[in-house]
Amino acid sequence: MKNDNTICAISTPQGVGGISVIRMSGEEAFDICDKVFVSASGKKVAGQKGYSVLFGKIADGEKTIDEVLVSVFRAPHSFTGENSVEISCHGSMYIQQEILRLLISNGASLAKNGEFTQRAFMNGKMDLSQAEAVADLIASQSAAAHRLAMSQMRGDFSNELLKLRAKLLDFTSLIELELDFSEEDVEFADRTQLQQLLKEIDEKISSLIRSFEAGNALKNGIPVAIVGETNAGKSTLLNALVGEERAIVSDIHGTTRDVIEDTVNINGTLFRFVDTAGIRDTSDKIENLGIERSFQAIEKASIVLWIINSLRYESSMEWLQEKILPRAQGKKLVLVLNKIDKLDDNEIQALRTHFDSQTTPYIVISAKNKQQIDSLKDMLYQTAQIPEFGENDIIVTNVRHFEALRNAQEALNRVSEGMRNGISGDFVSQDIRECLHYLGEITGAITTDEILGNIFSKFCIGK
Repeated sequence: MKNDNTICAISTPQGVGGISVIRMSGEEAFDICDKVFVSASGKKVAGQKGYSVLFGKIADGEKTIDEVLVSVFRAPHSFTGENSVEISCHGSMYIQQEILRLLISNGASLAKNGEFTQRAFMNGKMDLSQAEAVADLIASQSAAAHRLAMSQMRGDFSNELLKLRAKLLDFTSLIELELDFSEEDVEFADRTQLQQLLKEIDEKISSLIRSFEAGNALKNGIPVAIVGETNAGKSTLLNALVGEERAIVSDIHGTTRDVIEDTVNINGTLFRFVDTAGIRDTSDKIENLGIERSFQAIEKASIVLWIINSLRYESSMEWLQEKILPRAQGKKLVLVLNKIDKLDDNEIQALRTHFDSQTTPYIVISAKNKQQIDSLKDMLYQTAQIPEFGENDIIVTNVRHFEALRNAQEALNRVSEGMRNGISGDFVSQDIRECLHYLGEITGAITTDEILGNIFSKFCIGK
């Protein structure tokens, strides 16, 4: 790919910091940089080798804007595959904007969202799934999400798909060759071998599809619904878990009328907690809307924390049986017995004895005094039953990839069915081609401007 325009952008987050980096990429990157940069050694950027750094100043005529370092990357050995420079300046917003203004006034264009990474893709520096992993890596908030993004950036997922596509492409080529000799009734593709290959690929795609549930949860956070009657201490528990006052706490029943969400990193895995409206019988229309959202949160959650006021646990258990369990089918349920700070030792022991007879796991806590909060976090981590992924395991985390894999599997199923029914080779070949298409969509071997625009528009400017 050849771009006529040279793009530039601030690549570090907006705001004041010690250092800021301004990136420029394109055929004229070196020449534009030399118009505004004066090196201390008198050397020109355009004459430097790749992977070299020059110290000097950015100047607007006689006016010095800042002392900077300019890193030089020559095509094709750069992130974008084009001539690129990165200007490291002081983090003043004024300095950043002045340097950006100078670059634009000397011929550069302001980069769009994700345009640097899009150029890297278009220039063959990475495939589409690796490009998407760049955004995932930037957004990663836990060790697990970081590990998954790094694996995809290395190309593990892409390489697996390339192997599958290569095997299918070989067979469909042989089948299509048969069509040229249809009058001679020649068979180049071994149907038994093809059936075995289809089974092998189907198993691999099925494994990738199954990995999506865990991969998506690890990437975006395992959803946990904090549910209970009014005044059970749900908002207090959310505040204790996140370590700050995120939710309003009051003795007045029905204070929380909408869902409040925040994330917590537990043992390197992100958990997404949703505090919900207290469940009770009420004629208040607004509160009922909040309660309905509580039920919706249960349906979307992987783990449901049923918060119980230990002073009146009987009514909580009735609500659990009537309203919660029917909606929590297939969810992991934990009973959280709160407000033990208001009980003496004998009452706590009696409470434990009562709930020891329950099959549902439970824990006794005081959210107000932050008692047993760390134990609750450990219990959540164990309850989540996060699979152990090895360094070489391939995990699907992207919804677009998941949908493409399902479509590819459906096409494979049609191939298998067609083989069993003895349909002609041209129809078999068409279904194989469709499977190849969907696998190719993941890596970008087959793509459209609409797909590219949708993916890269979600990137930040400067990446």
